[in-house]
Amino acid sequence: MRLPCERMPLIGRLYTKNQSRFPSNVEYGDIVKGLPVSPDSCAGVYCSHILEHLSLGDFRAALRNTKEILRPNGIFRLVLPDLEHSIIKYNKNTSAEAASEFMRETYLGHESRARGLKSIITTWLGNSQHLWMWDYKSIAAELKDAGFIEIRRAFFGDSSDPFFNAVEDKGRWDNCLGVECRKPG
Repeated sequence: MRLPCERMPLIGRLYTKNQSRFPSNVEYGDIVKGLPVSPDSCAGVYCSHILEHLSLGDFRAALRNTKEILRPNGIFRLVLPDLEHSIIKYNKNTSAEAASEFMRETYLGHESRARGLKSIITTWLGNSQHLWMWDYKSIAAELKDAGFIEIRRAFFGDSSDPFFNAVEDKGRWDNCLGVECRKPG
């Protein structure tokens, strides 16, 4: 995911040009618009806590673009907040604050409205709000509709491809939903 200042015309180009968040061999861009990667060229794509920040339409475009860049039999591995986990936690919570805690935990609500130009721009460009939440059943159906196969619930460090171990962070998997699937061969 790009930082807010990276998304601003002109300023974004200057910001990303003068900083090194990624190693020189990492390609990055906007998965909704399409990454600067050749079709059928990636053995694997890893996505950590990005898809929940996309609208449903953008999510579907991201799936199409991901599938396009994967090689046949390439692996798509993702982790994101688990809506089912949050709902179960909410249903067990008997406090008067249960709904507020659910909204804060899922980033689905706003505690205050952005006021003033700086706040409005930060909210507009920040992309921290969750726009669509997923449980395993719903995301598996979307992946199947996008043409992925061998869709399974994934857990930290359980990929058959050891290269994913280099990028996974256990803390980003706690109480979250992991999924792994393949592009057909």
